[in-house]
Amino acid sequence: MGNLAQDLRYSLRVLLKSPGFAAIAVIVLALGIGANTAIFSVVNAVLLRPLPYQDPGKLVQVWHVPPPKSFPGITQFAVSAANYLDWRDQNHVFEQLAIYSYSNLNLSGKGQPESLTSGVVSSNFFSVLQVQPLLGRAFAPGEDQPGRANTVVLSHAFWREHFGSDRHIVGQSITLNQQSYTVAGVMPARFEMPPSAQIWTPMALTDKEKAVRGEHHFGVIGRLKPGVNLNQAQAEMTTISSRLEQQYPTDDKGWGAVVVPLREQLVGDVRPALLVLLGAVAFVLLIACANVANLMLAKTLGRRKEIAIRSALGASRFRVLQQILSESVLIALMGGILGLIIAHFGVQLISAFLANQLTQSPDISLDLWVLGFTLAVSILTGVLAGLAPALRLSKTDLNEALKQGLSRTDADSGGTRTRGFLVVSEVALSLMLLIGAGLMIRSLWLLRSVDPGLSPDNVLTMRVGVPSTRFPSPLQQSNFFNEALQRIRALPGVESAGVIDALPLNGGGSIQPIAIEGRPAQQMADQPEVAVRITSPAYFHALRIPLLRGRNFNDSDAAGAPMAILISESMAKRFWPNENPIGKHVTLTFLPDGPREIVGIVGDVKDDGLDVVDPVATLYTPLAQLSTPLLGGWTSFSMWLLVHTNSTPSSLTSAVTSAVHQVDSELPLLQTRTMQDVIAESLSQRRFNMLLLAVFAGLALLLAAIGIYSVLAYSVKRRVREIGIRMALGAQVRDVLRLIVIEGMRPTLIGVAIGLAGALALGRVLANLIYGVKPADPITFGAVSVLLAGVGLFASLVPAYRATRVEPMKTLRDE
Repeated sequence: MGNLAQDLRYSLRVLLKSPGFAAIAVIVLALGIGANTAIFSVVNAVLLRPLPYQDPGKLVQVWHVPPPKSFPGITQFAVSAANYLDWRDQNHVFEQLAIYSYSNLNLSGKGQPESLTSGVVSSNFFSVLQVQPLLGRAFAPGEDQPGRANTVVLSHAFWREHFGSDRHIVGQSITLNQQSYTVAGVMPARFEMPPSAQIWTPMALTDKEKAVRGEHHFGVIGRLKPGVNLNQAQAEMTTISSRLEQQYPTDDKGWGAVVVPLREQLVGDVRPALLVLLGAVAFVLLIACANVANLMLAKTLGRRKEIAIRSALGASRFRVLQQILSESVLIALMGGILGLIIAHFGVQLISAFLANQLTQSPDISLDLWVLGFTLAVSILTGVLAGLAPALRLSKTDLNEALKQGLSRTDADSGGTRTRGFLVVSEVALSLMLLIGAGLMIRSLWLLRSVDPGLSPDNVLTMRVGVPSTRFPSPLQQSNFFNEALQRIRALPGVESAGVIDALPLNGGGSIQPIAIEGRPAQQMADQPEVAVRITSPAYFHALRIPLLRGRNFNDSDAAGAPMAILISESMAKRFWPNENPIGKHVTLTFLPDGPREIVGIVGDVKDDGLDVVDPVATLYTPLAQLSTPLLGGWTSFSMWLLVHTNSTPSSLTSAVTSAVHQVDSELPLLQTRTMQDVIAESLSQRRFNMLLLAVFAGLALLLAAIGIYSVLAYSVKRRVREIGIRMALGAQVRDVLRLIVIEGMRPTLIGVAIGLAGALALGRVLANLIYGVKPADPITFGAVSVLLAGVGLFASLVPAYRATRVEPMKTLRDE
């Protein structure tokens, strides 16, 4: 340790004598270490840190597995109430199972009305997670019974923002959906289950609702018993599903169950992207190491005589290695400190981008684990960057190094192969990152050109939360929206306005089985499934969705009139490929009001996102002809309002809000955006992945260019006499240029070739993150190769130009 301290002090003096070299090396490593620290902070918070629950490895999510014939490609589906109760009563692998759903509740009595997202949960929900409230209590057994469900538990954020962290809030009343709820407790700060819940209310299912098997609205979580693993739980749930299929073939035929770890469920689709980004920053760090290794190799080769003298005086090879490595580790530690500053701002930026991509909001920060990671990476980086120079110098020939008379311009081939290898590595890694970024950029460009099936121009959207307790009947629901739409259409600048229950491009909405008139009757489990949307007549005109055949909805499609439906083009092709479906009749199994006549066919809309290739078969039914309350009447619902204007949509926000409040001043309007914003937000995750990968690829490209330049600059400096002699013997400027450029392009082109092979091998990793582009896309591969070769050529030209400025006579005279 004494030797190490001595070496570190000496290394610090050496670096202070070469501030330019030290600054460049520290900055290069800081960029690599900072990028790695920022991404690791996110990976640590999202993928590695335990969930904030007791024994989180025992927590699972249980879903239905729908019949593959009815739901092709879907492996997880919401649960029905009756099946949940049977799972709860018949299993032997769970300590407890709990059920949950969501509801929109309107908070009033505290200024402007506000819509809250409520987690509607069974009374044992919090005990399954084994989380105790910060204040008060959770729900007591029996509070999830009808007539006893007027208690509420608040989230920590809601309590802090709306009640100023009042510790006397327990026992007070708040007004939700114009009913009084008593605050039972406040949950801890990091508790967010189900995700996005601001408050929790008891799930008070009636006996009739508990008996429903065919409608799937709920999520289920469970805690495994001690000694029970995931495979045992899956086997048990498969057995129970088979038993229920035999008992209830009408509703449960083909329906299975799948048990998923809760962490895996909450992480969702962000895991592959984060792992790809973590791999990308690891590449950047390796390139930074190669760069610094090249710089150190060039610098330390000038210290051969010093090392030779040390060895002649008795220094072992290990002491020589330690001396060189201590210098590189010191540089890396300095880079790590600067990298933490870079990572601090990077984490803030990444957290802002990830806010809408994660089901939970993790606490992304530079905690002790991240600091430990940064320290370990810094030391490892220092060892990697200094290893090549240290090994090279530890093999110095004493006799050769101690000879006198060697001048500063003597040709020195020492380290040429090592430096060339490092440049090849930098170029290869850079090319792999650039190809990944290029594929993501092309993918995003193609997505932006995808036809969503609608026109987003000049369309304002907002969500209207409507409590079913205030509008309990379908007629009341329809009348409210009709009156609101009439007032909105009367506003100056409004061309059309309509509503729908699920906004395009956002997913969601209902999927329901149907029966087609004139075809053999089928049990519900065997009936085909289609997406069902509830809408108003002017919705299609507001979004300019084309009518392909038949007629649109109109005011005559009201309650009591013959029931009409519209279908999408893909639904027409799926069920009537060689027929005209106009005039055919379809029955909705979950809305059994009799057959509904197909009156028109409209164009396909990208309801589930621009990257969904196969259009979804969709059925549209008018809101005015609904005879069943939306979502069963025991919870609140919401509809999306779409207003097409002849001016800037945002300029009408206040006027549209006022028009709705003229009908009912207690209803909040939420998520006000233009349809252009909706499309942009649907691409936000891909844009985030592309931007980060492009930044890392650009950084890698810059480092590779610096690496090529530094190697050639050193080569020109050590070959001054050779170049002078060549020019004295008649070499032209173009000959010197060719000599140096070829020397720089040789490792560049070799690196490009190796990088292309590596990119082909890693293409499978990006397959799920790109759209419309093959992982081995020749255009991207070719363009990136030309770009990197061009950067290598540019980095070679500056040293080559300097070589042409050598004056032969002066050089020979100096020698």
